[in-house]
Amino acid sequence: MTDCIRFILNGEDIALTSLDPTETLLDFLRLKRRLTGSKEGCAEGDCGACTVLVGRLVAGRLQYQTVNACIRFVGSLNATHVVTVEHLAAKDGTLHPVQQAMVDCHGSQCGFCTPGFVMSLYGLWLTSENPSRAEIERALQGNLCRCTGYEPIVKAAEQVARIRPSSLFDPLERERANIIARLEEISTREAIAITGPDGRRLVVPGSVEGLAETLATHPKATVVAGATDVGLWVTKQMRVLDPVVFINHLEDLRKITVTPEGITLGAGVSYTSAFEALRREIPAFGRLIERIGGQQVRNMGTIGGNIANGSPIGDSPPALIALSATVTLRAASGTRTMPLEDFFIDYGKQDRQPGEFVQSMFVPRPKASSHVAIYKITKRRDEDISALCGAFHLESDADGTVTHIRIAFGGMAATPKRARAVEAALYGKPFTQATVEAARDAFDLDYKPLTDWRATAEYRQLTAKNLLTRFFLEVSGTPQELQRFAVEEA
Repeated sequence: MTDCIRFILNGEDIALTSLDPTETLLDFLRLKRRLTGSKEGCAEGDCGACTVLVGRLVAGRLQYQTVNACIRFVGSLNATHVVTVEHLAAKDGTLHPVQQAMVDCHGSQCGFCTPGFVMSLYGLWLTSENPSRAEIERALQGNLCRCTGYEPIVKAAEQVARIRPSSLFDPLERERANIIARLEEISTREAIAITGPDGRRLVVPGSVEGLAETLATHPKATVVAGATDVGLWVTKQMRVLDPVVFINHLEDLRKITVTPEGITLGAGVSYTSAFEALRREIPAFGRLIERIGGQQVRNMGTIGGNIANGSPIGDSPPALIALSATVTLRAASGTRTMPLEDFFIDYGKQDRQPGEFVQSMFVPRPKASSHVAIYKITKRRDEDISALCGAFHLESDADGTVTHIRIAFGGMAATPKRARAVEAALYGKPFTQATVEAARDAFDLDYKPLTDWRATAEYRQLTAKNLLTRFFLEVSGTPQELQRFAVEEA
């Protein structure tokens, strides 16, 4: 065991032996390193003004992703390369091509959000040589411009894609071999334990086995993967967490296994990492992921964390429940597996015993003849929390009789919950408009939603019924979904 977190900040080696477990990367940058290009606009991962890049070695390759520094904890950064906007320009002051394109295209108005946009465009520039308009807009989903200046920013992205100078100009390309060597040197499978100035502790386990042992000793510890929820507990609710256990680095929790039977996702798999496999095997799930947060949130957030947190408005549980997913929990004493729907007991209460953590999820492969649809209902299309989210999984025989139906909703009850009465009203009957119309009233038996600032109870109930009708229309061959990028995705 060691007592030091090590990472690289731009070009500087950082070693910390005393650290507040919930100190955010943004506070560290601005208050301790005086790197003030990253801004605090929302402190909840919504606006993107704090965007930085974090690079990590994955199977020997150095991969960079945009993250929200305002909710990323410093304790999660061991063996990473943190890159801020100050690192982009050359030492003589020559702007990076991404920065210069923002100047040329007048992509900055008040300027507050500009560094965050630059970093998101830089992340795209590193991974895509000729991004489409759709890819550019997706890369900017997590960045808000309150001056409404998006078109010049998009034009800047298009310009910099056309003019790509030698990679030796780019600091990350020029330094890649050196950074890889330095990260390999500070990478460790040793556990890290640090006590902060006020006595609160953080632990970075060296392995999944070490994680189980840590939680056996500290069953009330807060486990942090992506921090897209826990970060807000600190920045908005001012919670004091002790101890905090960071797991985003554990490779065994970041594995994705695809077999003829289905997909196994480690609890540490991020939305971004899961996207390709889920989009390929279950296209509706891929479309859902594209609407969860912005790119920064998808890079940080994990599906396992979304389940473990147990929020009634989490987007992945309804889809997973409709697909008959199971969840495997692990503790020092062993593992146990259960249907995911049984994991959620009541509001804020899950079937997780002291010392247990979510290890993985298994999603059975839908039959080729089945129909799967997932609908996320929000006030704005991108980067918004669901008012409700519904998922449908239907199988029928050659005569159109329903042989299998699972329907699950989030935002309609204290937990993600199946619509069992609606399922019963559909099962064994022909999947016709008359059957669907008759089944709509069964929603009143399944759900008694609440009214809050996202939606009224009446709106939620009516929308759930209408989504069943929409699902029927789509299954019948009438497309109902608006395709934002219809030309590029056709």
